[in-house]
Amino acid sequence: MLSNFWHWYVIIITVVTILGCWWLLRWTKGISNRKEGETGSTGHTWDGDLQELNNPLPRWWLQLFYATIVFALIYLAIYPGLGNFPGLLGWSQESQYAEEMQVARRHQDEVFAKYMQMDNKTLIANKQANATGHRLFVNHCAMCHGSDARGARGFPNLADNDWLYGNSFDTVMQSITDGRSGVMPPIGAGLESHEVDELVAYVRGLSGQKVDADLAASGKDHFQMLCSPCHGPGGSGNQALGAPRLNDNIWLYGGDPETIAETIRKGRNGKMPAHKDSLSPDRRRLLAAYVLSLSADHD
Repeated sequence: MLSNFWHWYVIIITVVTILGCWWLLRWTKGISNRKEGETGSTGHTWDGDLQELNNPLPRWWLQLFYATIVFALIYLAIYPGLGNFPGLLGWSQESQYAEEMQVARRHQDEVFAKYMQMDNKTLIANKQANATGHRLFVNHCAMCHGSDARGARGFPNLADNDWLYGNSFDTVMQSITDGRSGVMPPIGAGLESHEVDELVAYVRGLSGQKVDADLAASGKDHFQMLCSPCHGPGGSGNQALGAPRLNDNIWLYGGDPETIAETIRKGRNGKMPAHKDSLSPDRRRLLAAYVLSLSADHD
């Protein structure tokens, strides 16, 4: 909505421009009212005999210009264009968009209705439902987890059997609906540099990587005191907290010594946004079914 000043500013500029075009056409038409014998020359001559003339526009050309002025006046009367004046039809791009979206939602609801009748297990196995879920995934999840759902640094792989919070249908639905906040506090301030190296060696050893045995043994006590409350005594993780397993070779940020040391010193903050406001329950359910269909292991 324009202010009162800009409302009249737009009206005046538009109307003056149209009237100015009409006046210009009338003026050029008057060029034809010459006295007998006048050539209409502008006085400019090149190469001795090449003269510039000022002849009127052809009548059919003038009529086309007049038609555009009439069209402009009709258009501005019917559609918005003069400040805040909505036009006689009351059309707006917002209302047209809302109507088109309403029609689209009705058609979509018809498609999704059949999926609402399916139980979770049937929905996960349904190829047509998964195709629809894949399209939802590409639109809402692929920017973080990748179009193949195999994740990236800091974003979990959804196509394997490793789950931070669990693989039940309700758990995945909760992740999509409410989002997740995965926080690992920094613990480097309480450790000496060599103690961080020891802890790194022990963590890498849990995943089966080749490490210095003495260094890893020295890091075990640090792990049990600082890390086991979340990751478990053996590094098996805790799905209730979203604490990842450390005794496999699946890494969210990387399993090299430098990355693990950075994680210990600075901590990590992972954030998955909630989709409860952007996706309806039936769409979230289709999305959860698609994600679970990517894994051979689900409840």
